[in-house]
Amino acid sequence: MSFRRDLGLFDATMIVAGSMIGSGVFIVSADIARSVGSPAMLLLVWVITGAITLIAALAYGELAGLLPQAGGQYVYLREAFGRLAGFLYGWTLFTVIQTGTIAAVAMAFAKYTAVLIPSVGDSNILLDVGFIRVNAAQVLAIASIVVLTMLNSRGVHLGKLIQNTFTTTKIISVVALALVGLAIGWGSGAFANNAASMWTSQLPSTTSTNIPFLAVIAVAMVGSIFSSDAWNNITFAAAEVKDPERVIPRALFGGVVLVTVLYLLTNIAYLSLMPVVGNPLGADAASRGIAFAVNDRVGAAAADVMFGGVGATIMAVLIMISTFGCNNGIILSGARAYYAMAKDKLFFSKAAELNEGGVPSRSLWMQAAWASALCLSGKYGDLLDYVVFAVLIFYVLTILGIFRLRKTRPDAPRPIRAFGYPLLPALYIVTALFICGCLLIYKPQYSWPGLIIVATGVPVFYVWNRTRS
Repeated sequence: MSFRRDLGLFDATMIVAGSMIGSGVFIVSADIARSVGSPAMLLLVWVITGAITLIAALAYGELAGLLPQAGGQYVYLREAFGRLAGFLYGWTLFTVIQTGTIAAVAMAFAKYTAVLIPSVGDSNILLDVGFIRVNAAQVLAIASIVVLTMLNSRGVHLGKLIQNTFTTTKIISVVALALVGLAIGWGSGAFANNAASMWTSQLPSTTSTNIPFLAVIAVAMVGSIFSSDAWNNITFAAAEVKDPERVIPRALFGGVVLVTVLYLLTNIAYLSLMPVVGNPLGADAASRGIAFAVNDRVGAAAADVMFGGVGATIMAVLIMISTFGCNNGIILSGARAYYAMAKDKLFFSKAAELNEGGVPSRSLWMQAAWASALCLSGKYGDLLDYVVFAVLIFYVLTILGIFRLRKTRPDAPRPIRAFGYPLLPALYIVTALFICGCLLIYKPQYSWPGLIIVATGVPVFYVWNRTRS
């Protein structure tokens, strides 16, 4: 069996956009607002995140054209820096990045389903034997992972239909809600106050710090970077894309630009409906503001301002659609990276087998099993916090790979070349390393554990190679 090239430009773009848009944009703006305190800086964080993500996506376009193989970023790192570099990325991808994201998104799906069906909430404990406690939300989250894995095991054609349907629906829904928010909030008191003090911090003076301006921006970007991640997932499925040398770069550009615009539009809608920093003890969503939305659910707070009592239900339905479609794209793509690792004898050999539908079904089910275990562990959120730093490091290494491959393979065909090379790729490297440095200093809880997770892959690599030989 071989992969089937069934993904066109629209399909690939929907995988990029759909994998990026989960529940993050409806939540992380609260933490960003508490960090920066002003409307302009809140928007600036999202603008900078979108800009550096686009620079990275344009740089990956060259690698996608040079190495249009299943496995994507794993292959790029392996070819540029060797098997160890590729393995460390694949190790972190399987143990935390991909599976942890799947678990977190599935749990978000379950928790928002509980808004409509309270019996599937995390307060409904189904099993408690001391060392393990299982609630209904975990069961529903695992069920959603199993269903999506089963559907994607039947072939990439069905997977892309699910992706296209859910991603199109959530894009239209997000645009509609943002436009309604702008229409309702335009000219309101919240809009006027935010417009009048765009650069003025509204945080209490007791929360001021001596952190430099750029470092404040860098530290605040943890949430926006996570919400804008997974854009690279389409590279994992390169072997199933028609004319991947040209389609993948275009899909990366189109998908990232689309999502960046949606995120900015959504945050402008938030600012038109609520103050960036309100009263944490406020009686309603409008008075609490973005920074102090209940449980950081800014999207739900905005919907409450727009629609009153039914706002929570409307937002729950939107996030259910968003998270279900997001997980479909992540599940579909991730398994192809483990397939490529298995082909290199750096993962379980069964993961390199394709079923009758032309997809690596064993790889899909291995991914589902570990993601489900993370759902039960309840530690997926912590792991994702830890891995933001590691994700940036791997992006930096991959873009450094462009410079290395230009030197080691100068005559290799490159249908698409990195836009703005060498200045823009170098700018991304410098910016990402600056963010990593700020995280090391000001948020070590986000950085050192991530490095440890990556480092554990080094002994595993040598033990695995010795065992296989």
